[in-house]
Amino acid sequence: MSKIAVTTSINGDPAEFLCDAGETLLDALRVTMGLTGAKEGCGSGDCGACTVMMDGEMVCSCLVLAPEAEGKSIATIEGVAEGSVLHPVQRKFLEHGALQCGFCTPGFIVAAKALIEKNPDPSESEIRYWLAGNLCRCTGYDKIVRAVADAAAEMRQDQNSQRTAA
Repeated sequence: MSKIAVTTSINGDPAEFLCDAGETLLDALRVTMGLTGAKEGCGSGDCGACTVMMDGEMVCSCLVLAPEAEGKSIATIEGVAEGSVLHPVQRKFLEHGALQCGFCTPGFIVAAKALIEKNPDPSESEIRYWLAGNLCRCTGYDKIVRAVADAAAEMRQDQNSQRTAA
């Protein structure tokens, strides 16, 4: 069987890879591209551990076929930090102890970042609703919700400070 050439953008950088027609985006990212942050927890789109952004939309990469990435922009957990500077969501997860084994954490962080970009001032119920597709078997969700709320508050404060300075 011949491989399919896929040209895409991953975390802002041009990328190309070869894949089988039935290969998942998750497998292409992890095996072919060496981006192992997204995890396969369930293989059926129920746990959120494999969450990535595709053209600005959250997707479970275990359910997306790799050839579907053709011409798309993919953002993974590896692209959340800027170099060695953690994104506020990442920092707040650490500060609040919102992780234990870390298996689900990349999916939660990608989803939380997407939420805050869409809604900079989410309520607790909005955070819980938005993250409902991400499952954690270790922590319980209170620390995760507090970390996301705190990150959103910090990001709003930073934006207000930038506006005031301008």
